[in-house]
Amino acid sequence: MNFIRRHFTGSLLLALSAFASLSLPAQAQQKLVPAQSEIVFVSKQMGVPVEGHFKKFDAQVAFDPSKLQTSKIAFTVEMASATLGVPEADAELPKPVWFNVPGFPKATFQSSTIKALGGGKYEVAGQLTIKGRVNPVTVPVTLTQAGGTTTATGLFTIKRLAFAIGENQWSDTSMVADDVQVKFKLALTGVGKV
Repeated sequence: MNFIRRHFTGSLLLALSAFASLSLPAQAQQKLVPAQSEIVFVSKQMGVPVEGHFKKFDAQVAFDPSKLQTSKIAFTVEMASATLGVPEADAELPKPVWFNVPGFPKATFQSSTIKALGGGKYEVAGQLTIKGRVNPVTVPVTLTQAGGTTTATGLFTIKRLAFAIGENQWSDTSMVADDVQVKFKLALTGVGKV
């Protein structure tokens, strides 16, 4: 009886470890390719569009097109990497009135639901956290695939004042508009066929 129990237990452990070795690498292989990715933000200052971008960000992706209910997408953006391409403006962005980088060095996004819309289009809902303020956002995403790379593109709008970006005199929306467009192109490897 002990032999049977040991044999069964050993076989079960072997089967579980084999399953784990088959199922884990698929998610572990989903990686962001930073050199082919970008996050751009566009605001309007006195009616004139001003474009900036983040130079450092990362994604943790566990995306299976056939199992959207268990798929997860998380983002981390290094706020100190924001640039408008003008040294004077870049020196202002980390200050408390704007991004307050010393107090809140990272912005994060965590998905809660992913919905397929057909034709490679998805709707990703989740929580966006900037400067300690958490707000729900819904992000339209289009996926295209070429070779082993999946490219996710999209555009959504946030209200900067909801995240306390531009405080005190800068909360005047006639100077800097409340709406900020966020555009992204994210290259990922290891995503299954969509």
